[in-house]
Amino acid sequence: MITVDPEIPVPPRYYGGIERIVDMLVSGLVERGQEVHLFCHPESKTPAKIIPYRGRHSGSLKDTIRNAWQIKDYIKKIGGVDIVHSFSRLAYLLFILRSRFPKIQSYQRNITPRSVYLGTLMAGETIAFTSCSKFCASTADFMGGRWWVIPNAVVLSKYEFVPAVLANAPLMFLGRIERFKGPHIAIDVARKTGRQLVIAGNHAECGREYDYFRQEILPFCDGKQIKYVGAVDDSQKNELLGGAAALLFPIDCGEPFGIVMIEALACGTPVIAFNRGSPAEIVQDGANGFVCNSIEDMAEAVRKIEVIDRLTCRRIAEERFSADVVVEEYLKLYQGLIL
Repeated sequence: MITVDPEIPVPPRYYGGIERIVDMLVSGLVERGQEVHLFCHPESKTPAKIIPYRGRHSGSLKDTIRNAWQIKDYIKKIGGVDIVHSFSRLAYLLFILRSRFPKIQSYQRNITPRSVYLGTLMAGETIAFTSCSKFCASTADFMGGRWWVIPNAVVLSKYEFVPAVLANAPLMFLGRIERFKGPHIAIDVARKTGRQLVIAGNHAECGREYDYFRQEILPFCDGKQIKYVGAVDDSQKNELLGGAAALLFPIDCGEPFGIVMIEALACGTPVIAFNRGSPAEIVQDGANGFVCNSIEDMAEAVRKIEVIDRLTCRRIAEERFSADVVVEEYLKLYQGLIL
């Protein structure tokens, strides 16, 4: 059984990194003959048996308790499970932590050490933890329990490999339009290097982040050098990433993973990223992109991007970040915990 937070369907149409990973994992497990039950948003469409949550808001204590109790009741109703793998909040496992069957809590975002401590205290040896990167794991000051690092992955068949692009191909920024993601830095790099930049992603409709979008991003989007194309679906994403000279990933904080980086690599598109968080675990400097420490470093990397072989980018994606590789890693973990 797999759980994910209830807010976004699996798979998501636009934003939803964790939901994409869950969709990839569920599909891979079912293809391998596994029976998967998935607690998720009611509009989800996966090959698993879908169990819609009753509560729809993870931030609501009432909904969290309802969902945790629903998971407990469901397991009792079907007569037990081999393993429960949570991509949701650990609180959703509250009423089954003391159960004897194995449980996995997977982290795709920065970890709250207290939750790891309490989960280990209640579940003991029946719970294991995974993180999507070494950096993500390091955000838990208390590292009790058993840990595995299993990276995120993409279904390679969904991304067309583009072996070459035009000399004037644009740079690409793809992600939520928020300050810490750094689209303003991507604009600065494009202007410094005289390159076109395509910005894609959803933005806030109100509040501080909307003001940031309206005041610091839109004024530079002239439709020529800097283009903003809005939120994109998977087909549009594939086309934009494949046609880009490089993906800019100027994250301004510790990034647990950044799935868009491996989506770009799957298209053969090199990644130029700030060295903040996990990018150095994904980008092999000089092989499939560049890891930078400043705007000036990033601009210089853009100027020499043609030295990166796009086939190498794709091969690294195949060897390290393909769905087949990562699903097998999870299967081995399941088998080891169940035995």
